[in-house]
Amino acid sequence: MSCDGPDCEKALRNLYNFLDHELDGASCDEIQTHLDDCSNCLTEYHLEEIVKSLVGRSCTETAPPPLRDKVLYRIRSVQVEIRTETLP
Repeated sequence: MSCDGPDCEKALRNLYNFLDHELDGASCDEIQTHLDDCSNCLTEYHLEEIVKSLVGRSCTETAPPPLRDKVLYRIRSVQVEIRTETLP
């Protein structure tokens, strides 16, 4: 990521959420406007879009149930740890 400036930094920091349609409408509009005006960030966006597409096409296997259960258990454990640490 070689862009400069706070607008570029914000756009690139939120690029993955933008690609995954996980931002609210106002944030999406703001990033889209920036991408329309900034060729460096637009290039980075296209690169990440290509990588996401390649990964999506390459990762078609489903994890075995025991592995999936272990991963989900670990995610939940970390969530509990984080919540416990943030309690007053």
